[in-house]
Parts: sequence; structure tokens; C-alpha cells
Amino acid sequence: MVKSVPVWIWYTALRIALFAVPLIVLLVAGVPGWIAALVAALFGLSASLIFLRRPRESMSNDLYEARHRETPLVHEDDAEEDAAVDAAPAQPSARAAHDGPSAETTRD
Repeated sequence: MVKSVPVWIWYTALRIALFAVPLIVLLVAGVPGWIAALVAALFGLSASLIFLRRPRESMSNDLYEARHRETPLVHEDDAEEDAAVDAAPAQPSARAAHDGPSAETTRD
């Protein structure tokens, strides 16, 4: 069974292609490098906004769903560490041990 490629890989590959193809064409045509890069970047941005709407929306939905899960992911190690912290006896803070008796215990 063939596994489908994630949307973000397709989107990234298409964005790179939309920049690289015009850049190569302009460089072969003899356009100076910085002008070719600028025109290719503007073309790639414009074309991706016009033609890559569905992959962009799909990718943003995937990111939204990953950030707003109903139940957070808990790794096995995290649960073990939390259990160890909960089972550990409460220790006084370093400041309380250093300050000595409180002001209320020293009054007569």
C-alpha cells in the first residue's frame, strides 16, 4: 500500500518550483542575477497565492487541528515523571530552611 505524501511537502515543493523555474529561465535569458531573483520571487509569490489556495488551506487546517487537540499528547516518559514527582515527599523550600524560625514563632 502506498502512503500519501503530506500536504506540507507538496506545498513546499510547488513553492520552490514556482520560484526556481522562472529564476532559471531569466538567468538563461541573460537577466542579471539580482533582478532575476527579484522577479522570480514576485512571480512565485503571486502564482502561489492564486494557484495553491487548496494546499495552503489544507495545510493551515492540519496545523490548526494539531494545535487544538481535545486531549493533549502524553508520552510514556512524561506520565512516569509526573507520577514520580507526585509520589515524592514534599520538601521545604531552601529559603524557609535558611531563614530559620518565622517571626511568629519567635514572639512571646
